[in-house]
Amino acid sequence: MPPHHGSAAVATALADAHRREWAFVLAATVRVTRDLDLAEECVQDAYAKALTAWATDGIPERPGAWLTTTARRRALDQLRRADTARRLLPLLLDDDVEPGPEVTEQAGPVADDRLRLIFTCCHPALNPDAQVALTLRLLCGLSTADTARAFLVSEPTMAARITRAKKKITGARIPYRVPQAGDIRERVAGVCEVVHLLFTTGHTAPVGDALVRRELTERALDLARLLRTLLPDDADVAGLLALLLLTDARRATRTDAEGRLLLLADQDRTAWDRAAIDEGLALVRFALAGRPTGRYTLMAAIAAVHDAAAHWEVTDWARIVGLYDTLHAVWPSPVVALNRAVAIGFADGPAAGLDAVDALADEPQLAGYGYLAAARADFLRRLERIAEARRAYREALALTSNLTERQFLEERLAGLPGG
Repeated sequence: MPPHHGSAAVATALADAHRREWAFVLAATVRVTRDLDLAEECVQDAYAKALTAWATDGIPERPGAWLTTTARRRALDQLRRADTARRLLPLLLDDDVEPGPEVTEQAGPVADDRLRLIFTCCHPALNPDAQVALTLRLLCGLSTADTARAFLVSEPTMAARITRAKKKITGARIPYRVPQAGDIRERVAGVCEVVHLLFTTGHTAPVGDALVRRELTERALDLARLLRTLLPDDADVAGLLALLLLTDARRATRTDAEGRLLLLADQDRTAWDRAAIDEGLALVRFALAGRPTGRYTLMAAIAAVHDAAAHWEVTDWARIVGLYDTLHAVWPSPVVALNRAVAIGFADGPAAGLDAVDALADEPQLAGYGYLAAARADFLRRLERIAEARRAYREALALTSNLTERQFLEERLAGLPGG
């Protein structure tokens, strides 16, 4: 008799399977359905069935394989009962793929399945923002709310954007396949943006108790390496992988033993991952040789300056500001402008930093961005403008949902004189 598992154990296993296996299960199911909405429905049904099946039959040794088999069976049943297999055949299908009804592994070459789904979503027929949003939602299993936060837009706006993208894929009969070599170049920018946003969302989770969603950062690193293998001469891809490595190298030191947030100034740099840093630096040097220099390479170069500093006090802030100037010219993002303002505050003092931050006060995309208020609060604290700092910390708290970040802000607020 298989072991009986309690609901708590099953819920934990299922949550872990959602974090780790969602992309694999969905990509394999799309190979059967040739339709994104139907694939999502079948995968969600498989996860729902697991709640009762695993409690009765035991948690399977390979949860991803169980979920994939269940989802694909459901898909085949749906297609047969609705008699829509022939109608859906051209949609999202590479004609030389003959999907079977069951799998014992995670659906063929895993890397190819995920790349097929990424490149399908990043088809040039779709708006660039829609490409990235759809891929984050489908491949990465991010909620619509989390995807909206990554784009600094409202949840209804993001929901409508994703729906339109799905309809475009179906209406344009976009095939589910890795494009030919000649087509890859026109899609790689969107794919890189997906991987970067996926990493960013995992590096500092928008909501929840934990600062990091490790399964997302691992997936982003894995995908960046796959892209590097696919396009070994592409400087932007090399810059992207460098950025992820140089940033992730500090992961173990971002919180203390009690889980409290540690800023760069307070981290133990001897505990940074030197192998990841060395690999990242080599990739930065390769990427900088390409022209023109892309945004991922410039961000990687900024990360490299931080990683090269033996301690906080010797950080070359003037160089970082210069790199942000170049980055903002290449990619005029309001978030880049905010990061540049923070760097100015460390290069030229808190008064200069506050002026630079305040210059962004009317930027619409930063209106609900907690880091703007947090940066302003820190400069005001350093300038000993306590009443204003207190108001800014409270504003930052109102805009921050991650528990680790909230705890940090609350401690800074309580530490103000008279607090």
